[in-house]
Amino acid sequence: MTTYDTNTPAPAPAPGSTPAPGSASESGSAPAPILVLGATGKTGRRVVARLRAAGRPVRAASRTAETPFDWTDSATWGPALEGVSAVYLVPPPRPEPIAAFVERARAAGVRRFVVLSGRGIEQYGDSFEPSMAEAERVVRAAGVDWTVIRPNNFVQNFDEDLFRAPLLAGRLALPTGHVLEPIIDVEDIADVVAALLTEDGHTGKVYELSGPRALTFADAVAEISAAAGRPMRFEAITADAYTAELTADGVPEADARSLADVLVWLSEGHNSSVARGVRDVLGREPRDFSEYVKSAAAAGAWS
Repeated sequence: MTTYDTNTPAPAPAPGSTPAPGSASESGSAPAPILVLGATGKTGRRVVARLRAAGRPVRAASRTAETPFDWTDSATWGPALEGVSAVYLVPPPRPEPIAAFVERARAAGVRRFVVLSGRGIEQYGDSFEPSMAEAERVVRAAGVDWTVIRPNNFVQNFDEDLFRAPLLAGRLALPTGHVLEPIIDVEDIADVVAALLTEDGHTGKVYELSGPRALTFADAVAEISAAAGRPMRFEAITADAYTAELTADGVPEADARSLADVLVWLSEGHNSSVARGVRDVLGREPRDFSEYVKSAAAAGAWS
């Protein structure tokens, strides 16, 4: 495990001992903003929308968002962190800047972090997602109010990127075999993150998030095909074949191999069980895959 020589952290606040970050009662004046990193990404943009709909002040940050933020340019960190009470931390592609950023945020007065990680990371750790593993390690050691979410695959991979083009071409080929996975709707993830950023009682907890039922990728493609009204099929292929197909489409070989390795790991069934994190945080069931398919198809996702 990597260690860092940092200043002695302040003690973590006890769950429920202080008003939630961003609440007007916290300072008796205007509520402090909540910083959302990755604010133009799948989860980030939805978290921003939910917080704003709830009347919370939000600082939406990314390289292309209204608040400029670049993990590789520490000069952008200070303006993004100024006056912030809580941070939704979407890890960068590489882990190196995470520790310095968290320490900078803590010194600036941030006392709550919600970290996006991945389900199964306690098993694969640095081998697949070193930045997520590092983000978990750093916030746990920082002496702050932290919560980690570990979701399954996103259902939006089927319509926003990654799997959409192959589906439109009529064939989604993956090295996942016929594994069952309870893929999760990003809308549910955003609801969970918004709650964790604004409610007390979640300090030091790790929530695994999944959909309400497990299905194979072949089942998922069949549902999408029926809803879209166009022929689509799933094909189970080897990791080598998948890597070759991605590189033929212009994906760098190292990235293609890394994604293939992740999918092979999933094919072993590590994430097949249904998790209860959505219910634990929100008190309701997560949205079923069929609901997602119907709404995405109606919106023209696969037209």
